[in-house]
Amino acid sequence: MWQVFIKELIELLRDKKTLFFIIALPMVIFPVVFGVMGFLGTKAAITEQEKVIRYVLVNESVAPEFATSLFYHNDFKSMKIEVENEEDIINKIKADELDLVIVLNKDFRAQLTNSEPSVWKIYFNGSNLIGGTKRKVEEALATFSETLQKEMLVNLGFDESQFEVFKKPIEIEEIDTADERESFGEQLGGFIPYLLIPLCLTGAMYPAIDLGAGEKERGTIETLLLTPVSRFALVIGKFLCIFTTAIMTAMITIFSMVFWTFIVGQVFDVKEVSEILSSVGWFEYSLIVLLLAPVAAIFSATLLAISIYASSYKEAQNYMGPMSIFVIFPVIVGMTPGISLNATWALVPISNVALAIKELLKGTLEYSLLIPIFASTGVFAFISILFCVYWFNKESVLFR
Repeated sequence: MWQVFIKELIELLRDKKTLFFIIALPMVIFPVVFGVMGFLGTKAAITEQEKVIRYVLVNESVAPEFATSLFYHNDFKSMKIEVENEEDIINKIKADELDLVIVLNKDFRAQLTNSEPSVWKIYFNGSNLIGGTKRKVEEALATFSETLQKEMLVNLGFDESQFEVFKKPIEIEEIDTADERESFGEQLGGFIPYLLIPLCLTGAMYPAIDLGAGEKERGTIETLLLTPVSRFALVIGKFLCIFTTAIMTAMITIFSMVFWTFIVGQVFDVKEVSEILSSVGWFEYSLIVLLLAPVAAIFSATLLAISIYASSYKEAQNYMGPMSIFVIFPVIVGMTPGISLNATWALVPISNVALAIKELLKGTLEYSLLIPIFASTGVFAFISILFCVYWFNKESVLFR
């Protein structure tokens, strides 16, 4: 068994494609993902911040002060475009002729005199998640509303100091009991398993294809079966080889995550990042690897069984393609707001590991839940290995 394991591992390490997926991809994926996300996010935010909003004000004569403040505002540009009705307004915004249309109530002054609220309609495209149109117009309206409030209260005999108290009678001092590590883990803790677990699958996939369907395609499976080694030893040796590559991928990914995050923290002088990373000890990182071990075993045994069944390299790839989809769904649980690790989720394979990694990064993991986590994933891993051994012993599968 161990001779088969060492032989297969040496042959795999000679393959450049396998080395790429085990070493290069995990080392490169974090700087690429974080770099691209940071660059695109920053660029989009800056572009949206600097964007000048093209607007049309309908019935501006009822509030000339507001019209003047908006006209001289750096973030707004008045457009000389006639709008006839609501449908016309919507069509012009969709056609990108305008960004914003504010329809003032014709009875604004009368309503103000009678102490009645006035309804103004604001038309804009709110599909952009980081769009600043709504925020900018709300700020402009808030400034104008504050001016009106001050005028009304001064007319009632209030002075400016009383107005400030009237406007905000209670000051809130926020004291967040969550430390930086817990906040960081809550925000990014679900994203880390989203990379780690699929990369475990990727690290096991290509060796599995080579050690199963690849043997059939090369015509070496028959020669291997003629050696004085039991089929059990053959399949376990192959399984251990695939399992080792999956775990190596996970370990290199964790190292890459720590290394590149530390580099980013140092280069951009983001001390909080380095401090958060240093608060996550090597015990937690080692526990992450241990949590991934049974998951890697499930992947390794399942992929090897699929590869043994396939008659060619291409057929094995076609069968394994949907595996990525099936893996993503339970991993997404770790990114879902409101879902946390408990006794129930601890029994759900893959999802329990994703949630446990998130809690580990937050520093809030209940270690008693590790027992059901390892038990449930361990049982599934054991069943997967038994099925793989059974599958390898079927002549109809090996020589189909």
